[in-house]
Amino acid sequence: MIQPVATDLYAAKAPLEWAVIGNGILFTAQIPIGADGAVVEGGIEAQTRQTLENLRHTLECAGGGMSSLTQVLIYVTRRDDLATVNRLYAEAVSAPYPNRAAIIVSGFAREEMLVEMVAYAALQEAIDGEAC
Repeated sequence: MIQPVATDLYAAKAPLEWAVIGNGILFTAQIPIGADGAVVEGGIEAQTRQTLENLRHTLECAGGGMSSLTQVLIYVTRRDDLATVNRLYAEAVSAPYPNRAAIIVSGFAREEMLVEMVAYAALQEAIDGEAC
């Protein structure tokens, strides 16, 4: 059985949860959307910062943190953007680092998106309750 994680992130119109927990593992996909549901403007740096902030928020709402991450899959639309993504990612995580992969894709469902992150985290215990 899976347990949705309550967050303060924009409520998606698509049939999805921003994160779920099953067997102590958090599963999440994060995109660069702000509180209004729009993709943030400002290029790869702004979008990466927002995606990482959404990830951090989700992990904290689930009772974990960035140190709970076990694997992160980073998708970008331009290979040249990886240097910026790597720099910001390095500011957000610390050793021991989660396993990670970076994948170049031709695009996303929202064409203005430049980055998306799929992440998995090990949690001691899920937190029940309202959005954090």
